[in-house]
Amino acid sequence: MPRLLLLLLLCSVAPCGAQTRSAGLLDAAARITHGKQATVGFAALLPGAAETIASGDDDRYPMMSVFKLHVAVAALSKMEREKASLDEELIFPAEVLRPNTYSPLRDARADSSSLRITPRELLRYAISLSDNNACDLLIDLAGGTYAVDSCIRRAGIRDFAVTQTEHTMHLELRNCYANRTSPSAAVRLLKTIRDGRIISGEYLDALLRAMLATETGADKLRAGIPAEVPLGHKTGSSDRTPEGAKIGDNDAGFFLLPDGRCCYLAVFIRDSREDDATNARMIARIAEAVYAEALHTESEQPPYGHSYPQTRKTQRP
Repeated sequence: MPRLLLLLLLCSVAPCGAQTRSAGLLDAAARITHGKQATVGFAALLPGAAETIASGDDDRYPMMSVFKLHVAVAALSKMEREKASLDEELIFPAEVLRPNTYSPLRDARADSSSLRITPRELLRYAISLSDNNACDLLIDLAGGTYAVDSCIRRAGIRDFAVTQTEHTMHLELRNCYANRTSPSAAVRLLKTIRDGRIISGEYLDALLRAMLATETGADKLRAGIPAEVPLGHKTGSSDRTPEGAKIGDNDAGFFLLPDGRCCYLAVFIRDSREDDATNARMIARIAEAVYAEALHTESEQPPYGHSYPQTRKTQRP
C-alpha cells in the first residue's frame, strides 16, 4: 500500500495529532526501558483525549502499595453510604499494630495501650505515608478484601484484582503477585475517582488531599514532574525474591497542568533485576515525557470542582 494512502487511512480512523502524541510517548517509553531487565508497563490519559495511551497493558502487574488506593476508596465509599464521620475517634486494641512491617503509625503510638484514631488520620497514614497497618485497618472498615474488590468492580473497572491484605502479603512472598492490575485499569480508576463517580463531597476531598500530600516515592513520578505542579499519587514497592528480582516498583496518580487541566499516569515495573534507583529513574523519565506531551495538548479549560494545596514532598524510605 502506498505510504500516502496508508497515512490517509490512519488519519481517517483517529486525529493525526492524537496519533502523533501516542506514537511519541510509546517511542519515548521504549527508549527509556530499552535493555532493562524488567517488565515495564505504563498508561497515560492526556487532557481532552478520548483514549488512553498504554504500553505493556496486556500484562498484569503486582500493585504492592498502590492497592491502598483501592482500599481507601472502598472504605470511604462505605462510610459515605453510612454517612459516617471522618473525624469520629475509633478505638482498636494495640495488637492491631503489627510489628515487622512498615508502619509510621505504630512507631508514633508505640507506648499506647490502645489505638485511638479517626478515619481521616488512618487515610493519611495509609495513603500519604503508605502505612501497612493503617491499610489493613481500612480493609477491615471496608468489610474485607472481597468488599474492596467488589466496590471497584461496581465502578466499572476491570483487569485488576484485590485478594490480599498487607499482612497476608508479608506472610507469603508469592501473595504479592495476587493484588494486580493493568496500567490502563489504574488510570481508569484514578479518573473515575476524581470524576466523583465512586465517592463524593468530603470523602473525595479527603482522599485527594491525602494523595496530594504523599511523601513516599520522591524519586518516581514526582521527580519527573516540576515541583510546583500539584501531583496526587500512590506509590508501591516490594521486597526482592531470593533470586534478586524486585516483584513490583510502581507509581500511579494525576497531575494538574498550569491551566488547570488534569492528566492521569500509571507506571508499573514487575520482576526487575535493576536496582531501585534505576527503576525509579525509568518511572520519572516516563513521567517527564508524559508531562511534556500534556503541555502541548490543546487547552479545554474543563471545570474542576476541587482546589488543591500545593505541598512540597520529602523523601521517605
